[in-house]
Amino acid sequence: MRRKVRRVPVVLDAGEIKDLPQEDIRMILRGADELISTGGRSMLAKILKGSKDKKIFEHKLNECPAYGYYQDMKLDDISKCIDWMIKKDYLRIEYDYRLPLLVFSEKGWQIERETFAQELYQRICLDVEEKKARVIFEMKEVNRQVVMRVLDKIEKDGTKKFLPYLEAWKMLEVKKVAVRIIEVENKIAGKDM
Repeated sequence: MRRKVRRVPVVLDAGEIKDLPQEDIRMILRGADELISTGGRSMLAKILKGSKDKKIFEHKLNECPAYGYYQDMKLDDISKCIDWMIKKDYLRIEYDYRLPLLVFSEKGWQIERETFAQELYQRICLDVEEKKARVIFEMKEVNRQVVMRVLDKIEKDGTKKFLPYLEAWKMLEVKKVAVRIIEVENKIAGKDM
């Protein structure tokens, strides 16, 4: 006979929040991305607050683009925003044994995928301008859907200045991504012919 697991209860309290601006939704999701399936609401609130908590620095969560986004708010008010996000199905709670962890809903993931892809695209544009290749070394750790969105953005831009970057990136990638990079290279190369 198995022992019953006593899960840590979750009580959501969105307070008086009726709506959040789109930018706030994006930044909460961006902060949550650092914790998906590994952390919960209180750690997300600390990231958004810009907390100096030891765990934040141990896990380099202070490097998250959402770190300190709500620096002028109280943790309790930030928690209400997070709870609103859960109630509105941008985020969900799933249990790992007894602990409640944050995960994306489909709606939340669609927004975060686009936000993260745009962020990476802008960093790649900076790499291309500076003739450096920093971001491509991080791409193996990035969700494949996000990587494909970044490639879509490069393809849409269509500028030949991306070609040397794509050539270098292709050498580091798995087959499926490399095939997509070749498609983007071909499209860009043929665009100005």
